[in-house]
Amino acid sequence: MTNNSDLNKLMKQGQEFLGCEYPVICGAMTWVSEPKLVAAVCNAGGFASLAGGNAPADILKAQVEETKSLTDKPFGVNLITIAPAYKEHLKILNELEVPVIIFAGSFPKKNEVEAAKAAGAKVMCFASTESIANRMIRFGADALILEGSEAGGHIGHVSLTVLLQQVLLKVRGKIPVFVAGGIARGEMMAQLLMMGASGVQMGTRFVMAEECIAHDKFKDVFIRANARDAISTPQYDSKLPVVAVRALKNKGMDEFGKLQLDLLQQMGAGEIGREDAQIKVEEFWMGALRKAAIDGNVDEGSLMAGQSVGLMYDIKPVAKIFDDLTAEAASEIERVKGLFV
Repeated sequence: MTNNSDLNKLMKQGQEFLGCEYPVICGAMTWVSEPKLVAAVCNAGGFASLAGGNAPADILKAQVEETKSLTDKPFGVNLITIAPAYKEHLKILNELEVPVIIFAGSFPKKNEVEAAKAAGAKVMCFASTESIANRMIRFGADALILEGSEAGGHIGHVSLTVLLQQVLLKVRGKIPVFVAGGIARGEMMAQLLMMGASGVQMGTRFVMAEECIAHDKFKDVFIRANARDAISTPQYDSKLPVVAVRALKNKGMDEFGKLQLDLLQQMGAGEIGREDAQIKVEEFWMGALRKAAIDGNVDEGSLMAGQSVGLMYDIKPVAKIFDDLTAEAASEIERVKGLFV
């Protein structure tokens, strides 16, 4: 526990909700947020979630069990509601008594939220508008996550600064709200806590942890990248709806553009349906991310990163990341207090 009483007051709601010392969530990153990183973050006082993604149900079950063997701290599992194995994932997690279930990808149905809660899990849902936030609250969500378009990987289209005004300022006090997208320093965390956030979520920051299994070449690219290098993918045609992905520009990003054009041509010729085409898109990202993050092919693989990549300067242990965040946050709080003296 940090010895800064003001910071502790601001972190209290997030600490109590997540059951950890620091209300800082390591976001679910496919191939990267695996049991060892999740356990390392939780054991160091933070909170992390396994990435369910498109993993077969038996693999997700094995990962949950492995994580439990590595930490006795609470952790979460991120479920992609549009994944082929989503229903199986939800059923397995109900049986495994996971502390926190985070619904992502799209918005869960009320009965799915109720099923997760009935199994004893706390439920967190993403919300990109005030109306969606209110709907998730009605459905029984225990906490919300606001993720701005500055984030890495699959993203929405609204920046965090706008979401804070549209959602956080209107629902704070009603339900814990965690925020994500472009956050990398403790000063920003302190400002968000002072605005009413219960905590923050970071992804890119934890890619740079010593305990993260991402390839050294993957991390090295992050260190050398600028914020403007992390760009989002376009959608070429509404006939093939795709969720934007933010990643560093490379050959892999160019290949995704070619894939969209090829799939649109196949759809026009009646060779493939829209749903199957969308599955092909997700399969591309799954494979491309593994190629870069695990195999180290940083030219042709997907370098998913948030714009906070411009603030990544070194690799350090998870414990040091938390030390730095809390020291920076405490310093910022003292600075703000000084403005009123």
